[in-house]
Amino acid sequence: MGTGRRSGRRDQEATNVPEASTAAANAPRSLAEALRARDDVALAALLHARPDLLNPVPGDVTQLATRAGTRASVVRALDRLDRFALQTAEALAVAPDPCPYPVLEGLLAGSGAEDGAARDALPRALGTLRDQALVWGDEDRLRLVRTARELLAPSSQRPSPTGLGPTVAEATAGMSPTRIQEIVAAAGLPATHDPVSAVAALTGLFTDPERMSALLDEAPAEAHQVLGRLVWGPPYGEVTPNPTPPVRWLRDRGLLLPASPRTVVLPREVALHLRGGLAHRRTEPLAPPVGVHREHRPQLVDANAAGQALAALATVEELVKSWEHAGPLVLRAGGLAVRDLKRTAAALDTTEQQAAFWIELAYAAGLLASDGEADERYAPTPAFDDWRELPPAERWSVLAAAWMAATRTAGLVGEQDAKGRTLSALGPDLDRSAAPEVRRRVLDLLGELPEGGVPDPEVVLERLAWERPARGTGDLRARLAHWALHEAEVLGVTGRGALSVFGRALLEHRDPAALLAPLLPEPVDHVLLQADLTAVAPGPLLRPLAETLAVLADVESKGGATVYRFTPGSVRRALDSGHAASDLHAFLAEHSRTPVPQPLAYLIDDVARRHGHLRVGAASSYVRCDDDAMLGEIMADKRSAPLGLRRLAPTVLAAQADPGALLEGLRAMGYAPAAESRTGDVLVARADAHRTPARSAPVPVPDGPPVPDATLLGAAVRAIRAGDLAATAVRKEPAAASAGVPGELPRTSAAETLATVQAAALTGSAVWIGYVNADGAASQRVIAPVRVEGGFVTGYDHTADEVRTYALHRITGVAELAEDQV
Repeated sequence: MGTGRRSGRRDQEATNVPEASTAAANAPRSLAEALRARDDVALAALLHARPDLLNPVPGDVTQLATRAGTRASVVRALDRLDRFALQTAEALAVAPDPCPYPVLEGLLAGSGAEDGAARDALPRALGTLRDQALVWGDEDRLRLVRTARELLAPSSQRPSPTGLGPTVAEATAGMSPTRIQEIVAAAGLPATHDPVSAVAALTGLFTDPERMSALLDEAPAEAHQVLGRLVWGPPYGEVTPNPTPPVRWLRDRGLLLPASPRTVVLPREVALHLRGGLAHRRTEPLAPPVGVHREHRPQLVDANAAGQALAALATVEELVKSWEHAGPLVLRAGGLAVRDLKRTAAALDTTEQQAAFWIELAYAAGLLASDGEADERYAPTPAFDDWRELPPAERWSVLAAAWMAATRTAGLVGEQDAKGRTLSALGPDLDRSAAPEVRRRVLDLLGELPEGGVPDPEVVLERLAWERPARGTGDLRARLAHWALHEAEVLGVTGRGALSVFGRALLEHRDPAALLAPLLPEPVDHVLLQADLTAVAPGPLLRPLAETLAVLADVESKGGATVYRFTPGSVRRALDSGHAASDLHAFLAEHSRTPVPQPLAYLIDDVARRHGHLRVGAASSYVRCDDDAMLGEIMADKRSAPLGLRRLAPTVLAAQADPGALLEGLRAMGYAPAAESRTGDVLVARADAHRTPARSAPVPVPDGPPVPDATLLGAAVRAIRAGDLAATAVRKEPAAASAGVPGELPRTSAAETLATVQAAALTGSAVWIGYVNADGAASQRVIAPVRVEGGFVTGYDHTADEVRTYALHRITGVAELAEDQV
């Protein structure tokens, strides 16, 4: 609504007094009346924006208004305002109550036309506050909800974001009448008969621009410097028992008022005059635009993001598989030990912070969990096996969906909580309810740019700070946004900072797998063996090939082409798992596009020739070998001392160590022993992969109550309207003997109740009843009885909007409705 239209309307009201009086009489006198005047659509919009008002559903509009004014609900609503809407609420908190629209406009845009943006944006901000039920009243009598005013108004304990201090009346509340009269006289005002009129005269002086300018013209130059330091806040300053002449001049005339024995405060009226009427030094009516900072070809972005997605799949699979035999222990307080996080980071060849992200991502996707055993460890879940069988694009979709919804925040790992305890990966205190909303909003801003467009990250953070200014949450939202940008890049949702095509599909709730699949390379069925005992995988390998090669060789480097290295230890590992040397030769010959190098063939044969020459079994444990000279060599080796070996026979050594420790000790000495069973057969050392019992993925912690759907909103609005009808319906005046206290349930005798509802059933009219259900909850109802029999009355309940049956003995009383009521 434009300023011209408002001015025209005010001129019309000035010349048409009866019409103005009628408008004032029809203006809402409370928040409940303002809400009652809303249509169903507007009421549903309020409940959608503030879902905490629905728990439980208010019985009527009065209950809704009361709940909308509670401190917890108002704080939550204020926290969800954008910066200019919040600045508007802050201005109303320091404005007169009620506040005319022009006064509010002056507080935000000044008296002139210099801040046109704030002037133009004010109707939108005011509409937001109205929609949120934080402001009510017409344009001539705008009122901020009392709780919001208490939260935003300045006080000595809680400074206002505007930097303004208390009013003259508030600052002089505890001052003696004599001192007030002295200030009035020093300011050049005539004496008054009482302190109230004296404070009013002083307020009138400070709010009169001409007289105030004349008073300040008399002030010393140093006094203007003092005022300049306080004008934009904080408005409090310390003074000595013997203040300087400029401070004394200001204090004597009330331009500074005492707040404590050693503190003075700049009154709000004085600060507003010095500011030119502005409540804020700088208003921010417009959201910072997020534009294109850099631009890449969309094909390059998608290719880069697809590469990151493929690397993410490989990393998560490697992580989870590394925990399937002997996963890390669960700390007593929950979570992962620091040493285990360091070990995992080293295994993944990444930083601890990045390792924490992959661990939390696998946990959020339900691929990792604790096994619940007495010696509790983390291990893969059965869902991991199902996940591995999916095509790569679908596997990525599972990870991306889990990341979008997760409230667990890996960026907090390593920090300390309020009690000084270090937050650990997979620990219990990593949930931040705002994380999914911030993550989605970051991607929404990227999605608003053209394909290939990359924003300036700092501008993105500025935009988020404008949309949801921090009120007590510190820089958490900014940190969440920073982490979201980084995580989206390493996960492949973005590529080179721009949203990928399958990232857009994820954001728009479409299937990203269909768009990602064509961008991923097809798995290959071969490797390239080289003479330096390495193998190069020119792409992702087929699963059987990858699993066998992972046992036979160690990963040396990752990237577009993975490099594997063959070592005596890796070959021995393959032999331990049950493969024979001939099997390994055949495997390499089948899957290599290059001839098997002679050094690799020699390595396999050499390890296989020595493998199993020594036999380790359980005695406690023993070593058996047909070559007694080799056993003598082991006994003579000083490194065998910790094993506690002694010779039982020319070909047998007994050991104090268990078989596992004995195997590891001999391997560390350079031998290749094999374990054997009680019957003397070689044991295959293929460890069974450990799985947890079936586990569901962790449920995200919601940020407040869930947003209601259209069905719930419609039912809630109908219930509130019906309850309001019952609470406000006009009843016929009861007889003097049965008249009750207004607002209480009606009280009538059983005979009178029965007679009234029977008469209503015969005439088809509606009645107002008080009813107490089986749980003892009392309510008011408007019903139209249709049948009364067997101690029950059945009728159409206008409150519930359905036919219901009520027990007559639970009806406290009944009253007929006035003729013009339902």
